[in-house]
Amino acid sequence: MTCDISDLTTVPGSVLALFTEAQRDALLDLRRDLHAHPELAFQESRTSAVLERALGLANPVSVQRVAGTGLVARIRGRDPHAPVVAVRGDIDALPIHEATGLPYASQHAGVMHACGHDVHATWAVGAAWLLAQQPAAGDVLVVLQPAEETGEGAAAILAAGALDEVVAIFGAHVDRRFPVGQVVAQAGSLAAAADTFSIVLHGRGAHGARPHESADPVLGAGMLIAALQGVVARRVNPSVPAVLTVATMQAGTAPNVIPESARIGGTLRATDPVTRALLADELRQVAHGIAAAHRLTAEVDVELGPPPIVNPEQAAGWAREAAVRVLGYDAVVPLGITNMGGEDFAYYMERIPGAFLRIGAREPHGDPTPAHTPQFFAADGSVFVGAAVLAETARVASAVFAAPR
Repeated sequence: MTCDISDLTTVPGSVLALFTEAQRDALLDLRRDLHAHPELAFQESRTSAVLERALGLANPVSVQRVAGTGLVARIRGRDPHAPVVAVRGDIDALPIHEATGLPYASQHAGVMHACGHDVHATWAVGAAWLLAQQPAAGDVLVVLQPAEETGEGAAAILAAGALDEVVAIFGAHVDRRFPVGQVVAQAGSLAAAADTFSIVLHGRGAHGARPHESADPVLGAGMLIAALQGVVARRVNPSVPAVLTVATMQAGTAPNVIPESARIGGTLRATDPVTRALLADELRQVAHGIAAAHRLTAEVDVELGPPPIVNPEQAAGWAREAAVRVLGYDAVVPLGITNMGGEDFAYYMERIPGAFLRIGAREPHGDPTPAHTPQFFAADGSVFVGAAVLAETARVASAVFAAPR
């Protein structure tokens, strides 16, 4: 590692001043500990225990265990009768072997925080500390959610009823396309629906030397993969973002045997419900059509994942106001792209008003290393920016809901 990710010079002094020196050291230690001990979805037992101890320093009204390894801490507001808002951090890691060279790199082979959830969890704790020091109008629930990477954690938190009284919820994600100190807090699309598909082509096997005796599913799979590339190119309006990616293929066990079946799988991404449904429908039609053309049958399964995140103007405005208060007007920047990544925070926003932010996480002179890669990390400064912005966003929203109507 040639860069100094512990460089906090890009963090505004006004943000660092919100934390005592002991708190800054404790948050950095917490982030490093979480990063060194990553745990996969719904296996975050150690992570939860460490975070529960850290949340205790905010003197919460309560800390509730939910969804197995999740935590919901209630931070007292000024008015116990005011509506409750929430902020969320996620805590699970990915099945990727770390290659960052960090001094606190993962100690678990094949598992790492390749998406910044160690930072998300840490800044949620930091937000809890800040809200304890300067309370919002009403109580704030700090949610530490498991299993974001599998798209199951948010739904499990909601199913537990832990957020039934919440009137607004806010979350954020580190983003190395932006330097520490910049924040994206805008209305509109912030993440895409993330659905998965599996197609099994069933045919008739034969000896590789006598292909005419087969109904070859491998040939059919090859034709299908090529044909599926036309779905976005020819069936989706060019002005609408969409992705259809074939990412897996399995067939056969020997070079001289045509197998009975072949399987392909991949992901569908869309930022609006109409395009989301179109992709699934076209996938099925193309699969069955190609199968019929090659004397095969197709078994098509589309599994719906998180829906799109589309920030409403009002909630995004609260977050934008908070970010300007904390960082200044120039620090709030546009996303500048259409993000086709998925994020299960969308499940919360189906039921609760809210907004999702992107928090700059690139250290000075660093590269915009993509998430979900062995080299990914987030600069330490993003911990403090994320904590401060989320805490202030909770205060802004809480004040709106607590105001006389």
